[in-house]
Amino acid sequence: MSLSHKHQCREIITKAICGKGRKFSTVTHTVTPPNGPTSILGAWIINHQYEAVSAGDGIEVIGTYDINIWYSYDKNSQTDVAKETVSYVEHVPLSYLDPKHRTSTVEVSADATQEPSCVEATVSAGGGSVIIRVEREFAVELVAETKVCVKVCTDGCGDYEDKDYDYGSADGDYDDLDPDLLDDEL
Repeated sequence: MSLSHKHQCREIITKAICGKGRKFSTVTHTVTPPNGPTSILGAWIINHQYEAVSAGDGIEVIGTYDINIWYSYDKNSQTDVAKETVSYVEHVPLSYLDPKHRTSTVEVSADATQEPSCVEATVSAGGGSVIIRVEREFAVELVAETKVCVKVCTDGCGDYEDKDYDYGSADGDYDDLDPDLLDDEL
């Protein structure tokens, strides 16, 4: 019940984005190929797969990707490709969270705004392994049911049909304009 007949509010339950977060991270992996590498000829990441799960005050992105390293060995006389699958769990904190959302209706999602990519690959000091530096970034959302409050107009939405709106110019018409001076391209 409202105190006034003119102003009433209603609560509507709707699904909405109730939480958001973003996280950029740099991680280091060590891959040990079967042959001691002399130099790195290329390194790339493929087959990235991930899913999002709710985790306390944030969202966890759980995923895997394959690291492929093309390297030379035996004093740069042979080449090979080393492959390794890496698993990860990235905790993304929520920078915004609606405290009044219904926790039983939570759905989470993640989007890789920067897919994992190798930014540096070097042979380790001992020469037996390759150190890979990977950058990745995720944006996450938490969708849930929440309440929104709307104002209810008890006398209807107003009668706008009898209103006369003037969309013309206040200083007259445009009959005196020279059409050659108008720019046709917007």
